Amino acid sequence: MLKRRLGTSDLYVSEVGLGCMSLYASNEKESIDIIHAALDNGMNLLDTADLYEFGLNEELVGKAIKGKRDQVILASKVGNRWDKNKEGWSWDPSKKYIKAAVKDSLRRLQTDYIDLYQLHGGTIEDPIDETIEAFEELTKEGFIRYYGISSIRPNVIREYCKKSNIISVMMQYSLLDRRPEVDVFDLLNEHNISIIARGPLAKGVLSSNWRNKIANGYLEYTATELKSLLPKINNMLESYSMTSLALRYVTASHTVATTIPGARTMEQLVDIIQAYNQFDTISEQKLEEVKVMTILENYKGHL
Repeated sequence: MLKRRLGTSDLYVSEVGLGCMSLYASNEKESIDIIHAALDNGMNLLDTADLYEFGLNEELVGKAIKGKRDQVILASKVGNRWDKNKEGWSWDPSKKYIKAAVKDSLRRLQTDYIDLYQLHGGTIEDPIDETIEAFEELTKEGFIRYYGISSIRPNVIREYCKKSNIISVMMQYSLLDRRPEVDVFDLLNEHNISIIARGPLAKGVLSSNWRNKIANGYLEYTATELKSLLPKINNMLESYSMTSLALRYVTASHTVATTIPGARTMEQLVDIIQAYNQFDTISEQKLEEVKVMTILENYKGHL
């Protein structure tokens, strides 16, 4: 699998990585098998977060990469703090919390360092300078190699571009959610910061199983609109699948270093791998033909 540089860092990530949020600790064997199969097929970026399953997701990833750490670009996130009763969580981007939370993540992941540590959200009202200071200190102390943010808020992203050394912004991006193209691409290109695209399959609406995923609509698209649009797109597919088109679309831009679809089952992972293997058959002209069929909007109310 081809690799791309993440921002200005020395991290080179596979064009398609694995979002681990869909993997459950209760299904440990298959989940670890999925991670191993992803690594065996060249997917070197694994993304998790301390929020997922009260930290159990990090523990699962830690078990899976034991003895394979040198094969992995390991990404995790911080900022969401579980309540004591674990019935909810609060937002805490403070330096004190970030510097304490990373040590818990390292313990769960069974590693000495995290390649990419990301702020898991953020608002313009946050103590941004303090948050940046925490990440900078963790970098100097060797607990993390680089840091980034996970956000779809243009104003927040703009502040981190101006004030920090982030190398990446993780954000939702797909053929059905093209908002980053309007509000973020030019900004990140100007600062040599990469996008890590999450949600490329739009909750399965753009997967090979799309017919069973459109009942509830998606973002601005109603179920009725998807029932009209997706068959038209499907009819344009040649030797490749809907999954392949979806993954190819988000990685077509040089602003995107990688995309991280999730896979809950081995069947879903195989679909992703097969989709990647079809990339070369999808022309830029075909991407443009599909692109003009979709909605291009900007972010509304994301400050």
